[in-house]
Amino acid sequence: MTSRVDGPLKVTGRAEYGADHTFPGLVHGYVVLSTIAHGEIDTMDVTAAKGAPGVIGVYTPFDPLELRAPASPILGDTWVPLQDKEVTYYGQPIGFVVAETYEQARDAAMLVEVSYLARPALTSLQDGLDSAEEPPAARDGGPSALAILAPGVESIEDALAESPVVVEATYTTAAQNHAAMEPHSAVAVWGPDGLTIHSGNQGSDLQAMELAMALGTEPSEVHAVNPFVGGAFGGKGRTSTPAFLAAAAARTLDRPVKAVLSREQVFTATAGRAATVQKISLGAEHDGTLNALQHDSWCSTPMDRSFVEPTSHGTSREWYATRNLAISQKIVPLNIPPTTFMRAPGEAPGSFALESAIDELAIALRMDPIELRQRNNSTAPPGKDLQWSSKHLDECFRVGAARFGWADRAPEGRTDGDWLVGMGTATAMFPALRFPATVEITLLPDDTATVATSGADPGTGLLTVLSLVGGESLDISPDRVMPRLGDSRLPSGGMSGGSTATASAGTAIMIAAAKAIDELLALASAPGAPFEGMEVAYADGRVQAGERAMTFGELLRALDRPALSVTGSSAPGEELTKHSFSSFGAQFCEVRVHKWTREIRVSRMLGVFDAGRIINPTAARSQIVGGMIWGVSAALHEGLEIEENGRFANGDLASYLIPVNADIPDVDVHFVEYPDTLHNSVGAKGLGEIGIVGMAAAVANAVHNATGIRVRHLPIQIEDLLDES
Repeated sequence: MTSRVDGPLKVTGRAEYGADHTFPGLVHGYVVLSTIAHGEIDTMDVTAAKGAPGVIGVYTPFDPLELRAPASPILGDTWVPLQDKEVTYYGQPIGFVVAETYEQARDAAMLVEVSYLARPALTSLQDGLDSAEEPPAARDGGPSALAILAPGVESIEDALAESPVVVEATYTTAAQNHAAMEPHSAVAVWGPDGLTIHSGNQGSDLQAMELAMALGTEPSEVHAVNPFVGGAFGGKGRTSTPAFLAAAAARTLDRPVKAVLSREQVFTATAGRAATVQKISLGAEHDGTLNALQHDSWCSTPMDRSFVEPTSHGTSREWYATRNLAISQKIVPLNIPPTTFMRAPGEAPGSFALESAIDELAIALRMDPIELRQRNNSTAPPGKDLQWSSKHLDECFRVGAARFGWADRAPEGRTDGDWLVGMGTATAMFPALRFPATVEITLLPDDTATVATSGADPGTGLLTVLSLVGGESLDISPDRVMPRLGDSRLPSGGMSGGSTATASAGTAIMIAAAKAIDELLALASAPGAPFEGMEVAYADGRVQAGERAMTFGELLRALDRPALSVTGSSAPGEELTKHSFSSFGAQFCEVRVHKWTREIRVSRMLGVFDAGRIINPTAARSQIVGGMIWGVSAALHEGLEIEENGRFANGDLASYLIPVNADIPDVDVHFVEYPDTLHNSVGAKGLGEIGIVGMAAAVANAVHNATGIRVRHLPIQIEDLLDES
């Protein structure tokens, strides 16, 4: 078993997260939030707040900090707080109070009196469906709607009408919050060289770039540091409100500033997952062959239309072979907090709809749900000539069915005392992506090496991957490799997101290691070197020629070299023109529903995944288990409830339900391991996101198998099963 490089630091409390940093003269900032969902700030009376004990600064749109909204080709436009008086959602940051202590800043913030010119607010996705719009990307030429029709078929409606078996249903999923363990925070310090910001983020160099634009400074004057990130899941991909405000206030006050969102503030002053409505129609032959698939989607989005949850495009666009396909995506602008990427954006909520519909079709056909999925297995996304680089989904289902005991599943469930027991399954897919990445490898005289890149490890195990791939590529033990992450002054590693980090950084490591070895061999045989004029080779961390060998550290010491450093870069290339890429999986779930109370208990889960080469089986299993648990959470627990005035009724961890240990039984994970070197040289495909995909559908399908009740919305609640009990 491979131990995590960062494990000892984390379990002993020595890992320093953003808010753990402190400096002489440090002061604290507290964010003031709006209490209406739509309107304009009329006045803000800060007299009492300024006179409160310990207060040294109060900032509002009437007396703002010096910031500007950054815009970049990578991240797009970024909203910056306190720059105007417009309010577009309840809980929007509208003020910032700085005081000597956190408690003083918090208490003074409560003294700020705000009056508004309120306007009507739209906060319900269902109420806003009639005003749905094309996504902004579609206005720029992107395919918000797509149809692939067989020759002679004029419309998807015609294809459905000609199908012997048709199922149609509408599915809905609730908005969610990332609920990461570490709240969004920042500690900002200005010095002679500019700003140093300690703030948990998924890409330190990207955070530094945004802050430099917002502050009007040179990128070299912003140093972003985040070696440890306490969970992100997409929610820390952009620079946070605390980081913008702390950085600007620290410059104004010439003192270090710490800003930490309270847990309640995290629910609105950051971004979450959009709510969705999805209508699916499936048409099939009597043998289960898909003839038509129509998937129309709507998602909530904030009033700036800044994010689209691509449910139909993330699933039905690619998952199944079908003669006719039509998908569409629309957005519903609402007066709600921002929406953004959350673990498997698009695929997670989209798979609930698609995989529930596939289960409904299997029932209509009186066919085993696994057989139906295998019958419609795609060799390439519909309408594309680029076949999957590798795909072993059928094996995932075969192995999973055997391990889970699928053969014992009764079509209408079974009874165990007062419990109704059912099984469900679902497909999981997530695109195998790769981002540009640069890695620096440094060989040191003590026979160790550093592998460094600016990317982040938000708990995914990337630090350990750097040491494992680095050790393998340099042909030394991984414990001699010191990984470094989370520093914007390191070579750019991009963003840790989209299940890309291992493939992206790992490929760059292999390139850098080859360069390091080449340079080492050149040094060894150069004039005056220990192997002058000899044919040298490298193996096991040693330079060798004939019977003579030296470790690279011995060679560096002999040459009086303090280090040998090289960089290697990798980016997606011509492979994108040759193949389609994805990770695949099969989810299995058993639930027990109490006959009288209708309490739902998940009793067993199994996920079998095809994700290429598995670099660290221990961490890989942990990532998949976390995703599967989140899928159960989406199915049975999580859902933000928005009151008519736009306030979250359950915007805290006391009332926003997430699973606890008692909710999660044995979780079994298995990998069918086929390295995919067509995707990248490491052979690894992403697995951080795919664990959640399909799991909620597997739960819902199991609930139906147990009870005969089809619930088409998430989360599923007891009352959904009482009406027909």
